[in-house]
Amino acid sequence: MLVHTVYFWLRPDLTAAQLADFRKGVEALGAIKSVVKCYVGTPAKTEKRPIIDDSYTFGLTVVVEDIAGHDYYQVDPIHLAFIATFKTYWTKVQIYDAQ
Repeated sequence: MLVHTVYFWLRPDLTAAQLADFRKGVEALGAIKSVVKCYVGTPAKTEKRPIIDDSYTFGLTVVVEDIAGHDYYQVDPIHLAFIATFKTYWTKVQIYDAQ
């Protein structure tokens, strides 16, 4: 399995409607054929600790079978449309891939 985790820092001037649209867009990534599991969320309200970074706006975790599944995900039209539609919404994106 390969775990593809993405953190998005969104612009602070986005409206509630834009944030809702963004979340729907992120959730739509779960429909990509190579995706086994997809999780979307915002920072948890856990106790503040120095080792926790809760400065992001949304987190996405996608699980695929292997590198080939990851590569398929990257060029899938759903993924490309998500980027084209929402790339102006974020100020920073950080990705962690684990296998």
